[in-house]
Amino acid sequence: MQTHQMPSAREAARLDTQALRAAFLLEGLFVSGEIRWVYTDLDRAIVGSAMPTTQPLDLGNDDALKADFFCQRRELGILNLGDAGSIVVDGMTHEVARHDCLYIGRGSRAIRFASTCAETPAVFYLVSYPAHCAYPTVKASRADANQVVLGSRDDANERTIFQYIHEAGIKSCQLVMGFTEFKPGGVWNTMPCHTHARRSEVYCYFDVPEAHRVLHMMGEPQETRPLWVADRQIVLSPAWSIHCGCGTASYRFVWAMGGENQAFTDMDRVDIARLR
Repeated sequence: MQTHQMPSAREAARLDTQALRAAFLLEGLFVSGEIRWVYTDLDRAIVGSAMPTTQPLDLGNDDALKADFFCQRRELGILNLGDAGSIVVDGMTHEVARHDCLYIGRGSRAIRFASTCAETPAVFYLVSYPAHCAYPTVKASRADANQVVLGSRDDANERTIFQYIHEAGIKSCQLVMGFTEFKPGGVWNTMPCHTHARRSEVYCYFDVPEAHRVLHMMGEPQETRPLWVADRQIVLSPAWSIHCGCGTASYRFVWAMGGENQAFTDMDRVDIARLR
């Protein structure tokens, strides 16, 4: 597990492209046959992946957590970006298909990841936040998600938000999680953009074609900065930063939040004309 420290807004405004990417973009997190983690001081979020192939992968622990097992004081949200797989939690098997979500509550000890087929493996994306109490482990399929249709064709941001872990869905301590996909012709996400001072957010872009990129915009509204993001790369978004993007082709992204509350609508909108 790597440890990642975040710069302040004032520091970020002075970073060049390479330093900005090193500070806010996580690359190389998805590796076949491995579990990889990054611990960040951004609300103590941990972001990771599990890509089992021929053998299952057991979720271990790390000395940095000072815990007896990974979920001793944490909750864990998982979204499958790949093909079918399964996750065993304390002896109970959960079949997890593409775009299915699994929430694992505090206190869960033994967690194992497996792919149904090694040639077309599951790709489990993992986000964890500290938890103050235990909620049940729950799986939700794509069909179970609360679907919110937003945007318009004229604004090139017609999209569907799939909400899994949220106030009216899977219960959690502070984690909120889901993903967004676009209708044909939609490329702009979260526009008009916003900040939410009471929560941080983690973006994982996926299904981005190899030759294409997403232009992710971050920074304070009057001091924005660009990040060119490829498939399965992750942006850490602190509370002071906007988070929006525009793709050169169709894409999807997982959003996960943690912090003071779970209200999906708790955001401070920024008029497009105010952006600099």
